[in-house]
Amino acid sequence: MPKIMIVEDDPKLAGLLRSHLEKYGYEVVSVVKFDEIVEFFLEEQPELVLLDVNLPSYDGFYWCRQIRRVSTCPILFISARSGEMDQVMALENGADDYITKPFHYDVVTAKIRSQLRRAYGEYAPKMEERIIELQGLSLYAERMELHFRHAAVSVTKKEAILLEMLLKRFPRVVSREALLEKLWDDQSFVDENTLNVNVTRVRKKLQELGIEDAIETIRGEGYRIVPTWGEGNRS
Repeated sequence: MPKIMIVEDDPKLAGLLRSHLEKYGYEVVSVVKFDEIVEFFLEEQPELVLLDVNLPSYDGFYWCRQIRRVSTCPILFISARSGEMDQVMALENGADDYITKPFHYDVVTAKIRSQLRRAYGEYAPKMEERIIELQGLSLYAERMELHFRHAAVSVTKKEAILLEMLLKRFPRVVSREALLEKLWDDQSFVDENTLNVNVTRVRKKLQELGIEDAIETIRGEGYRIVPTWGEGNRS
């Protein structure tokens, strides 16, 4: 069974999470040295990380960035902070999902199953490389890279999924419902702002390639890709 790494400085909560997950057959490891989180991660090589925000020394956002430097495994935040900006910061720093305390353990388990399926199971990318191209903009889905001319940027798993849907359905509009369904198995636990945050992140990645205004918001419908980088935009 997959290995889950818990980064939670409340030993009681960490113990309850461990007991619940082990009941479903998961292998669970818990961090005890909170200044050696990355070292512990590299040693244990977990398939998924449950990460608190409030931690000794450095917060969870910091450790999420450090883990992202060495791995693309799913990272789920579990935190008592329920503010919108905390959730935005988690996503901006590389997290795949954010769960607020107090939570139902079955919800945590469902979200873990969902992330594991997308990362390693039936929804994981196939071995044959897929390249989605539109007028010189190329998404290498398995590499999680976006290429344009002689430049490239890395994208997260969710950014790659979002870009693939927009590029494949050009010039059609992709509804918010379709994006939510593709990005998250259980939409009932997804905040409406979460999709907006992911679209904003994709726009920033495009801007890093020198592409502006390429994702158009269609009020009340969804989004569509607009090839503003086409022939008329060449320098």
